[in-house]
Order: sequence, then C-alpha cells, then structure tokens
Amino acid sequence: MIKNNFFDRAYYLEILRKRISSLKDGYRQNIAIVGDELVGKTSIIFKLLNNLADPRIVPLYLEARPESQELFARRFIGVLLYNFLNNSGIEIKEDLDFLLFKSEKFIPKTIQKAVSVLKSLKRRKKTNIYTELFWLCELLNQETGKSCVVIIDEFHNLENTGIPDLYREWSKILITNKTTMHIIISSARSKAKNILANNLSLLFGNFEVLTVEPFDIGTSEKYLDTKLCGLSTNKGMKDFIVHFTGGYPFYLEIITEAILKYPGVELADILENLLFLPSGILNQRFSNYLKRFQDNSSQDYTSILYLIASGHNKIKDIAHILHKQKKEALARINKLVELDAITRMGDFLAINDRIFSFWLRFIYQEKLNSLTFDAKNQKALFRSKIEAMIEEFMLQTKKPVLERLTELLHLFEDDMIQINTKKIRLDRFKEVKPLEFGHQGIRNGLIGRSCDSLWIVAFKQDLLTEEDITEFTKECRKYRHKLLRKVIVTSCELDSNARLRALEEKILTWDINNLNHILDLFYKPRIVI
Repeated sequence: MIKNNFFDRAYYLEILRKRISSLKDGYRQNIAIVGDELVGKTSIIFKLLNNLADPRIVPLYLEARPESQELFARRFIGVLLYNFLNNSGIEIKEDLDFLLFKSEKFIPKTIQKAVSVLKSLKRRKKTNIYTELFWLCELLNQETGKSCVVIIDEFHNLENTGIPDLYREWSKILITNKTTMHIIISSARSKAKNILANNLSLLFGNFEVLTVEPFDIGTSEKYLDTKLCGLSTNKGMKDFIVHFTGGYPFYLEIITEAILKYPGVELADILENLLFLPSGILNQRFSNYLKRFQDNSSQDYTSILYLIASGHNKIKDIAHILHKQKKEALARINKLVELDAITRMGDFLAINDRIFSFWLRFIYQEKLNSLTFDAKNQKALFRSKIEAMIEEFMLQTKKPVLERLTELLHLFEDDMIQINTKKIRLDRFKEVKPLEFGHQGIRNGLIGRSCDSLWIVAFKQDLLTEEDITEFTKECRKYRHKLLRKVIVTSCELDSNARLRALEEKILTWDINNLNHILDLFYKPRIVI
C-alpha cells in the first residue's frame, strides 16, 4: 500500500498499541507480522510509528537487506540514537558520528559500547554482533528507563548479512533482554513460519503471530466509496473491482488512482493501460516478478504457474500435462509453495496473487503464443477477455446466492480441500435440490446426495446465532445417513457462541471469504455481498 494513503487496519493497530503499552508496564510480548506482498504490513507499522509519541519508548525501524555486518550495525546504531534524540529539542541529522557525539553526555555507557562494536567490526574482529547490538537497547534502558521497540522488516533477509549463528544468538537475546520488544515482519510467509516454529520457538520470549489479510468485502467497498467520492461509478463496477483485486490495498490504490486520473474512462481501458501496455505499472511489476522463476535453467516453474492460472490446478493434472512423474512435479510445486507464489489447499493449488494470475494467463502467455507479434491484434484479444470477464461477473451477481451455491456443488469431483486447517472431501453429487427449513432465522438451503454421503447446506444472510445452530441441528436430525455433512454458509462474521456450538455439533461454518476461496478454486466469480 502507498505509505501516505492509509486506510482502516484498526484491528492490527490496536493489538500493537496494547502490546507496546504493556511493555511500559513490564510485560513484553514479541510480535511477528506475516502476510503476502502488497497486503499493507509496512503501512501498518508506519501508521503506528507516526502516532507513537510516548517519551518512554524508543522505536527502531530497520529494513533487513543483503549487506555486510558492519553496514547493518551502523544502521542499527544510527536509528537507535536518532530516535533517542528525536523530540529532545536538539537539532539532529542523519550522520552517525554526529549522533554518537550528541548522545554521549546523556547515555555514556551505551555510546561506549556502540563505539566498541563499531571498532571491532572495522578491525574484522569476530564478535557476536547481534547480541552486542541488542545489548545497546538494554544499556539504554538502564541509563534512561526508556524501552526499545525494534522492528525488523523482511527479517528473514538477516540471513544474508553473514551474522554467524544468527538464530541461536537471537534466541538468547529474546530470553535475556526483558525490556526490549521485537516486532518482525515478513512477506515470505512459509519461510517466516518455519523460522518461528523451528529457530525462534521459545518457552520465554516467543512471538505472537499476526497474519495480515487483504481487506474484506465491506472494507474494500468503504475504501472505494471513500476514494471515489464524487464520481458517478456504478455499484456493479465497484463490486467487480473488489472481486478483481481480492481486497489487496495496493491494487485497490493503483486502480482508484487511475480512475481519478482519467474520470469517465471505462474500467476496461484502465485495466488495459495498467496490465497490457509495456509502460503499465502492473505489467512491469509482473514481468519483473516472473524473473524470480526464470533464473533457473528449468522452465517448469513458469509452466506450472501458467497451468494453475489457466484452470489446471490439481497436482495430478499438472504432472500429466508436463509429462512428469507426480513426485517430480510435486517437488517443483513445493518449491513454489516455499516461495509463496502458490498455496496448496488439499488437492488444489492457487496462485496467491490473483491479478498476477490473470496477467499470466491473458497477457504473458498470449504474447508467447503469438505468431505475428501483432500488438494491435493482441491488444484487441486482451480487451475482449477483460470485457468478457466483467460481463460474466455482472451476470453472476444477479443470481441468488443459493443458485450460485447449487452451481458450485455440481462442480465437486471427490477432491480434498483444506479450509481453516480442516480438510474435507468435496463429494461428487448425484443430485442437488433446494431445501426449506421451518425456522425464522435459517429458511433456505440445499440437500446434496452422493454415492455415500448426504450434505445439508444452509445459508444465513445476516448474523449467525447460537439459536440458529440449535434449530439447524434439529432439522438435520430428520435425515438418517452414516455420512452426514452439515454446512452453514453465512455472509456475516460468526457470533463466538455460535461458532463454539457449531463445533460441538460438528457443523462446518463457512463465511463469505471461505465460500469465495472455494469459488476461486473452480475459477468462478466471487460473491460480493
């Protein structure tokens, strides 16, 4: 997200503020923030820092880069001293020697240690650099009573600084340095979670993990209403933007900026400029992103990404098309999962960046397959794809949710899917029929029959309550089947008591996000309520 154009994220900010407030009272809880690229993790931190004005807290924000230990140490010490002197009334500048000189009379022990660390690095004398740097935060606390909050963005890149025994050293720091709070951020979700589970998993000093998700439907709509206030943009087109972007703040920002810049221009034209033209910001971004997978001598990674984007999102199908053993294809797929390019959901695979998936299918591959390099022809073809996509979305939005659910259930083919850590089989149904419930809260649903199972599916437009669960359970008892699957789909968040009761009754509860993820796997337009 563009840093100076912040929107929402109150939930994450509130957690961070509470943890920092607790640090001042002697309770330290470290936090790991993970999420996809462009989901707005760094923007949350910048918003937090811009509003952080507590004199007892010294924040340090550092972006981890591939650099030498000395450069990292100089940045760490410089940021520490700059923020210590900030708001002190002293005129400061971004010069390390100046900061060391100005700080010495206030924190002499801290400065003495900092100078010692820098000299050791200059002489290339071996030192446990990470411990030494974080000890500066403890010394600062001893001399001033101020606590440090150290924020390291893309923390996994610290592995490229050459710090020996990085995680073993870091683990000791987390246990011994009680007055320093660590906030680490990573876009490499798989790698970050692996590090947290295996390298930084501690009894004391452990990390609370915050997973930053894209905007939900309601927040995305509010974002568009706020940014496009004053423009006559119809709701259907706004709903399509919500569907197309998946709620990613960066993409919402890019598209709304283009709409504001060219008012009255059709959305298809705007997407064409962003995605198709060589100068388009998203075309350039995706072209550069794809290079990550083309450095390898094998083209399998790009081929797998293209196949998933084109509708072949099952491992067995990919192995068959690439003429590879399933084991060999799986090794390539697992690598793409590690790189956070794709997510595995049971038997299904999904590209994490939905707009990249669209670009890969309708722009990159079309250009590769073109025999004439006729840009005008390719542009017209792309335009027709965009218009067809918008038209299909508009057509689907006119259908009632239960009709969309019926169509979805007919697509199930006995594959496994994972939703909220729970794996279930999507049974192939012989028939799917409407079902009416005699309850005021839940009135309509579906019944699906397969060879060996029976599904009872209900839909609740508004808040799902504990009473709804009770009544739905009574309705399900009318059906006797050894494999009975009970599902409630709701367009709202679940009441906590209702969620617990549903677990007790072995009822699956899918909110609109869960439902949309399943629709994605079958390449169907999302439901925007």
